[in-house]
Amino acid sequence: MECYFCKQNIKEIDYKDVKTLKRFITGLGKIRPRKATGLCRFHQRKISQAIKRARHLGLLSPTSK
Repeated sequence: MECYFCKQNIKEIDYKDVKTLKRFITGLGKIRPRKATGLCRFHQRKISQAIKRARHLGLLSPTSK
């Protein structure tokens, strides 16, 4: 499986793009592991950082509600 962001040639992950971030969150609100997402190590770190920023600012809820 190839990394989604490497395949799409996306350089930066925006924490304000909630639609993209929701792809990488489970139904319970947890960040999906690298094996499940198929991301490379670099982009998995960036996506988790973006999800945490979005949660902190209230763009994403910390739980599934």
